[in-house]
Amino acid sequence: MTAHPAHNHERTLKREFTFGAAFAFAFAFISPIVALYGIYGIAISAAGPSFWWGFLVVFAGQFFVALVFAMLVSRWPIEGSIYQWASRLIGPGFGWFAGWFYIWTLTIAMATVALGAARFIANILGLDHPTGTQVALIAFVVLVCGTLVNLAGRQVLKIFMFASIIAEVIGSVGLGIWLLITRREHDLSVLFDAGRSVGAGDEFFSIGGPFLLAIVFIGFSFVGFESAGSIAEEVHEPRKNLPKAVLFSISFIALIVMFSSLAVILATPENPELLPGYDVDPVHAVLTAQLGSGIALPLQALFAIGFIASFLALQTAASRLIWAKARDNALPFSSKLVRLSQAQRQPVWAILLTTAVGTALFLLSNVAENLYTIMVNFTSGGFYLSFLFPVAAFAIAVLRRSWTPGPFTLGRWTLPVALIAFAWVALELVNIGWPRQANENLVLDWSVIIGTVALAILGTMVYLRVRGRIGRVETSAVTLPGQPAPVESEV
Repeated sequence: MTAHPAHNHERTLKREFTFGAAFAFAFAFISPIVALYGIYGIAISAAGPSFWWGFLVVFAGQFFVALVFAMLVSRWPIEGSIYQWASRLIGPGFGWFAGWFYIWTLTIAMATVALGAARFIANILGLDHPTGTQVALIAFVVLVCGTLVNLAGRQVLKIFMFASIIAEVIGSVGLGIWLLITRREHDLSVLFDAGRSVGAGDEFFSIGGPFLLAIVFIGFSFVGFESAGSIAEEVHEPRKNLPKAVLFSISFIALIVMFSSLAVILATPENPELLPGYDVDPVHAVLTAQLGSGIALPLQALFAIGFIASFLALQTAASRLIWAKARDNALPFSSKLVRLSQAQRQPVWAILLTTAVGTALFLLSNVAENLYTIMVNFTSGGFYLSFLFPVAAFAIAVLRRSWTPGPFTLGRWTLPVALIAFAWVALELVNIGWPRQANENLVLDWSVIIGTVALAILGTMVYLRVRGRIGRVETSAVTLPGQPAPVESEV
């Protein structure tokens, strides 16, 4: 490994993550439990059991995106992922806005997941109908404890990530196998049932129809694979390990989520609307009906573990992106945000900033009506908006023949993969942002567009303030497009 210049040593992160840790990090980012619980109820109410086929559509599209990101992280394994790739492909201004939208997406998602964890913890504590204040308070405790784990160092973080994988795989796969063997109520033909969704039949696949609406929610299930690149400078042999972590994580999560969803669908009794609580939480209602009320408490604990692990990964990714932009003097107060702790070399101030923003969102969610729903809506769109920057830039670079690949490359398949990935992200972003008038609330229906415009305006104001001082950090194994690919194994 080529050594960093001496004046950059104080801005050098510790490499303490292996391939397994990078995979665990991406796995926990959007865990199978979070993915399943987060979308199952709204997806099945939108399109009935037939929503399951949407998993195949979204996974196919996202796998092309993952292939693009695997090539990008192989070329530029630098902390900040999407921000770094877009900057080097098009330019610092383009990359700045990619990083800006991604920071807010990660931070809002972090707060949303903490609020989700709080609801499970409240049930474990015996608060069957917690107030908004109680949920916000528990979420704040999750936020503080998660911050302490992140500040404690990478070894502690790795333990939590690996523990979450074990718990989730045992829980998701184990429960799924048990349901399929002992509690199966339907055959596979039920997967062609559109339920009682409005617009079934000729309108089922229209832009406002149930199937594309289900794909909006399913799209949230298959993000997070890109987060392995967020910790690139903390991973050993990143050009070798990170492309594998990106591709393996999305594939593994897809298999588990699809299997678990299939098991729940096939185990759902006839007339499920008669099950207690099915309209609020169909997954829990089906599992309780089939496995007994004794499953309730361990199930809530399992869900809480999944959500907390996802929170930790989201906070880590957000803090690393903030730190990477601060290292380039691309944010206000960069001199403070770029600082690392002495012992663990953790971006302390960047982590604390995510804690402060999360706390503010909890306070607002307690007083602002529908803010939680708006946060959920924007998060899904925010990921695809953030993906669009590097995917579009990569497609342009390949078309211009200015792309120089790293160790991981698809050769002659690079251009078709780039174009398919771009088409998929663009179409899914339109699908997510499309105001379908499904909520009978103008703000909720337009929340993705409103949030994007508001952040674009705010981002423009911030960018105009910092653009004159934006510089790129010196890294020994990073090259710009058009130069020979780097040969060192690490940045």
